[in-house]
Amino acid sequence: MADRVGGRAAAKTESTIRDWDDADPSGQTYTRVLFVDSDLTEVANQRGVFEECVFRGVRFNASTHTEAAFVNCTFVRCSFFDSTFTRCKLMGSMFDDCTYNLMKVVGGDWSFVGLPGADLRGVELTGTKLREADLTGLRASKAVLRDVDLSGASLQRADFTGADLRGSDLSTVDPLTVGLRDAIVDLTQAVVITTSLGLDVRP
Repeated sequence: MADRVGGRAAAKTESTIRDWDDADPSGQTYTRVLFVDSDLTEVANQRGVFEECVFRGVRFNASTHTEAAFVNCTFVRCSFFDSTFTRCKLMGSMFDDCTYNLMKVVGGDWSFVGLPGADLRGVELTGTKLREADLTGLRASKAVLRDVDLSGASLQRADFTGADLRGSDLSTVDPLTVGLRDAIVDLTQAVVITTSLGLDVRP
């Protein structure tokens, strides 16, 4: 498993839930629970809270999560096909060997998350905080990352080929190590990238 941001170890779980049928986490709080091979397809999660939980082989396909929290959680081999996270908090969570096809994230705080090497091609993130997130080796070609706060994020070897990055914080992007071919940026971002290449931008 990839290292968590800051090298922190995942908390040890204290209980286990398998094959969670008819799951309805809305308004509930779960702490240090291990969820194994559960099917949360099409679950509508309103304000459910998961703290230091571990999800292994869990299917979140077509699920919706609104103002929910997954704080310092670990996701291993989970599927997020066509899932939607709206104004959710996932601070400090770690993702390992998961799939994200058609996932949408609107707002919310995903600061300090670990998504090293994640395949986010075609994923949409809008207005989301990803401060100091580990996005090393991220594959996000043709993804939409609009108005995303990437300040302090680790972006070495990330691939944003053809991605829509308008409005996002690109202050930590090194154009010599990050793939930006055909990426869509606004004028302010263009100046930031040009300056990072050592060019003197003048009117």
